This record gives sequence, C-alpha cells and structure tokens, in this order.
Amino acid sequence: MMKKPKTAAERKARIQKILDILNELFPTAECALHHTSAWELLAATILSAQCTDKRVNEVTFGLFKKYPTPLDFANANLEELAQDVRPTGFFNNKAKSLIGAGKRIAYDFGGEVPRTLEELITVPGAARKTANVVLGSAFGIAVGVVVDTHVQRLSRRLDLTKNTDPVKVEQDLMKILPQERWILFSHQLILHGRATCDARKPKCGECKLNELCYSPDRV
Repeated sequence: MMKKPKTAAERKARIQKILDILNELFPTAECALHHTSAWELLAATILSAQCTDKRVNEVTFGLFKKYPTPLDFANANLEELAQDVRPTGFFNNKAKSLIGAGKRIAYDFGGEVPRTLEELITVPGAARKTANVVLGSAFGIAVGVVVDTHVQRLSRRLDLTKNTDPVKVEQDLMKILPQERWILFSHQLILHGRATCDARKPKCGECKLNELCYSPDRV
C-alpha cells in the first residue's frame, strides 16, 4: 500500500495512476442502460432509481416498442404504464414521471431531449444525476460526474472524497478529475464496483488498485 500523498503534486500523481489503471481495465466502459436515443436513455434512467440496470433493460426492451416516442408516453394511461414498469419498483411514481417527462419533451421541447443541464432538470423525474447520465452518455457533454452507489462507495474507499452526500461527492470529484474524464470515470468505477470492489466483500487481492488504496475496510 502506498503512503498517503502529502503534497498537491503527489495527490495529482496518485489520481493519474488511478485513472491509468481504470483505463487499462475498462478502456471502452459505457452506460449499461440499453438505449437507441437520448429519450430512451432519459426514460431508462428514470426507471433505474432503486433498481438494477439489468432489470431496467429487461423492462425497456418491450416498453420502448409499446411506447416508441415521448408523445406515446405523454398519452399513456397511468395505471397501464404503472403495470408495464412494475418490475422496476416504485412503479406508480415512475409512471407519473415518465408521463410528465413525455409531455415536457413532446410539448415544450419539440420532441427533442434538451442538451443543457438547466433545461433537463425541469423534466419530471430528471434530477441532476439523471441529467448527467443523459448529457454524458447520449451527447458526450461533460457537465458533471454521475454519482451512483458504486461511484460513491469507491470514491470514499479511494479517498477521493470524505463526503457521503452524492452532490458533495460529485463536487469533490469535479475538482480533482480532468473534465475530459468525468463521463468515462463514472462508467469505469461502476464496472469496477460490480466486478471487484464489492460493498460487503471487496476482492482486494484481485484489485489492480490495491496498492493505491488505503480504505479502512481493505482486506
């Protein structure tokens, strides 16, 4: 295990080593939510709250055939749509958000998902994290860092933040990561969290970041 860096230059060098290793491990990391358009990604991200990407992908496979456009969602029957998305949990609220989002995109944005954070967060069901996912993965626009449970956990374990609040974690990461890495970094950390850095039983012996990690629960 490497000693904790004491200077700004040492901290920057350590972060670069972390980024280099993540690049070696996951050079082509991308969003795990299946989508063919920015709208589909927006809808899938709304459904992904408190649900696995795998389950969301299973649901959206048929959902996007039944409701191909934002207007189709806008005109959907609430009770029917709720049943369609039931497997993702919190289905009544998610159905309301999807209908609201469909109306916002169809009627206020001409059927096109907006490309700014300020506009996106006005869409029902789309808070900052959702907006970051859509802007980053659909448009390649880096306005922030997506912080899910994996990114939050690994960022703390790697001592990239002391915070637990996702907004504060994001702010910390934005300060220390180059902006051109904001999008890819999240995808890479999510994959590493799923494959190696498990919440309960991290596989530290197999982890390529082990020497750069000084987490209290490192084994």
